[in-house]
Amino acid sequence: MMTADDVLVVLALLRRAGADVWIGGGWGIDALVGAETREHRDLDLMHRHEQEPAVLAALAGAGFVETLDWRPVRFVVTHADGRELDLHPLHFADDGSARQASFDPERPFGYPAHVFVTGTVAGEPVPCLSAEQQVRFHQGYEPADHDRHDMAQLRRAFGIATHF
Repeated sequence: MMTADDVLVVLALLRRAGADVWIGGGWGIDALVGAETREHRDLDLMHRHEQEPAVLAALAGAGFVETLDWRPVRFVVTHADGRELDLHPLHFADDGSARQASFDPERPFGYPAHVFVTGTVAGEPVPCLSAEQQVRFHQGYEPADHDRHDMAQLRRAFGIATHF
């Protein structure tokens, strides 16, 4: 499991390495609502593609090893203690927007500049993805129980519509 303390330790490690990252997924939703609402298996992080060598070096120095490589879409690193990071490389444009490769090369994932926001984990400000972007990423698949939980948190906190 990935605890709030684990999240803050990883963010501090990557910040010291000079890497820009944003939290997505379940921890990203909890950061938006400002409270841990469920247990988390992993931590989803978006990072600048060109900073990937620094990200990998910092994580390797902390004992993480690559366990899945689906580049250019995503890759996973895992620590011997079971902590898992799901990393998503982003290519930024001059206007602050970004794109991430998808398994359909004709349809990359888009990140408008305004979706890079700040939330809180354990009372600490953290970079994360907006509620709008989280809802966008939770479409087009059969949701698991944790996905339904996460969308309910966004509806409750922000009064926004979700498709499940």
